[in-house]
Amino acid sequence: MYSSLETTAPATLEPQETSEKELPITGGDKLLLKGLKFYGFHGAIAEERTLGQMFVVDIDAWVSLKKAGLSDNLADTISYVDIFSIAKEIVEGPPLNLLEAVAERIASRTLEKFPRVTAVQVKLVKPNVALIKSSIDYLGVEIFRQQKH
Repeated sequence: MYSSLETTAPATLEPQETSEKELPITGGDKLLLKGLKFYGFHGAIAEERTLGQMFVVDIDAWVSLKKAGLSDNLADTISYVDIFSIAKEIVEGPPLNLLEAVAERIASRTLEKFPRVTAVQVKLVKPNVALIKSSIDYLGVEIFRQQKH
């Protein structure tokens, strides 16, 4: 028997605790940014940090859009470009070992910069993983964070 996974990075499977306060919001208004593509140098393997790779980011930012919908005024909402810029700066910025750390920085910076955003969900994936010797769509993480009040 053989494995289609060749890696030198340790892997662990540990149960994660999720409190009710961290459960995703199922309704409400949100800004959607999907399929943002950036080249970065994140990863636990030396080759990832040297050669780099493509990363794809999806961001959902929960914020009331009612005022902007009624006024048709950009000043009454949050610009997609501003959230895009946060993701770009972090993914194309200094290398981190884990996708979890990259996603966490995108989420926390979004919540810090935009207090009106009540929650954010960040999905960060690698569409090409050199260590996987099999056909895949992607590997990645998805996190959900809420504004601390």
